[in-house]
Amino acid sequence: MKERILLFIIVLGLTAFIYLFQNYTVWGLAVFISLMTVYALCTSIATKIKRRNDLKNPKEKNENYKPFVSIMIPAHDEESVISHTVETVLKLDYPNFEIIVIDDRSTDNTASVIKSLGEKYPDKVIPFIRPKDAFPGKSAVLNDALAFAKGEAILVFDADATMEPDFLTNLVYELEPKDVGAVQARKVVRNKDVNLLTRCQNNEMTMDTHFQVSRDAVKGAVELRGNGELIRREALEDIGGWNNYTITDDLDMSTRLHIKGWDVRFCVDTIVYEEGIMYLSPLYRQRRRWLEGTIRRYLEYFGDILTSKKMSLRVRLDMIAYISEFIMPAWFIIEIGILIIKIFLTDATPCILMSSGIMGAIIGAGFVFACRYSLRRYDNLSRKEAFIQSVETSIYLLVIWFPLVLFIGTKILFMKKDMNWGKTAHGLVQHEHAIQIAKEKIRKAKDELKNLLLNR
Repeated sequence: MKERILLFIIVLGLTAFIYLFQNYTVWGLAVFISLMTVYALCTSIATKIKRRNDLKNPKEKNENYKPFVSIMIPAHDEESVISHTVETVLKLDYPNFEIIVIDDRSTDNTASVIKSLGEKYPDKVIPFIRPKDAFPGKSAVLNDALAFAKGEAILVFDADATMEPDFLTNLVYELEPKDVGAVQARKVVRNKDVNLLTRCQNNEMTMDTHFQVSRDAVKGAVELRGNGELIRREALEDIGGWNNYTITDDLDMSTRLHIKGWDVRFCVDTIVYEEGIMYLSPLYRQRRRWLEGTIRRYLEYFGDILTSKKMSLRVRLDMIAYISEFIMPAWFIIEIGILIIKIFLTDATPCILMSSGIMGAIIGAGFVFACRYSLRRYDNLSRKEAFIQSVETSIYLLVIWFPLVLFIGTKILFMKKDMNWGKTAHGLVQHEHAIQIAKEKIRKAKDELKNLLLNR
């Protein structure tokens, strides 16, 4: 109810402002965009300064810092991928870790696969089968495992994660400073070349990498991303573990860590690979959950963000700048709605819609530029290819995120809150690969049969 009331006040206030000052909203948008541009320039300069300092004075790694790590891998209906993920994690070259593989009320053979892994690797793999009536959600899964985990730090992987053997060895150094509560690795889509959707998802993550690096450079509100996150146990206990009543455990935890004064770092050189979604419908379900969780946590912790005495001013300002991303779509939707009503009621000319269109074009150009820079910097694409893919990705972001902002806003205002997780199906890459192999075999068999008949 608190979230609904706060969002209603924000929407009502924004609507009243736009209606009362509709002749000046273009200037309001211009000021808004100018502030965002200044923020982007400041973070870019900070990133370059940090990069230069790191080259001149490389950070020394404390080889003696090797805390025991509990690696948690929650799995719900993941029989097609969980075995491969665990086998990959077992190849980590880090000396002190345990693997807790958790079956969360699966309806397929995931539990049997996890039990088999525990029998095969009894010294490293701890199978944990949750009862069918257990509290749903990834947060509850992780809290249950935390109760018996031995680690001084907790590393969380998704069930489809893969990584290089030195992943944890490189990541753990970032956790050593006493004020660091968590570290996030860079995420990359490993099947990015399958189709347009997977390519755009990878580009989206590359853009996120750019923004996370920038936020890290100014010691801002770096966020956890669920897969490849390493969390100090002391920090976890300080915030009371994961929040069972959120649908985005990682984003919720990030905000609560910052409120408590913990620093969150981003490790750009350590990569966790995951499977991109190949079809539009499940992609919308996943992004719907992400966006709803993002907006709800800001509404839920709004008061704490404003009043926290432990949160630094940098983090607070950075978080406010990030929240503005969600204000812009709402601004455009409300303004265009008011202008359309005005056209019908007063016979005004449609040219009054031009201000929103111009500002929208400017913001779109900014996204294209940011995406192109990210793809050049982190994926090493050519200038031409980076530009083409940045345009594709900007259109993808508009099609995916813009209508979702409207839907989620409506849902929070008028619908009952639920814990609909929006399960993402994994293992489709393997299935697609198997189908392609089968098709190739059929083609070769047909060719051989055809040649045999011709030779007769």
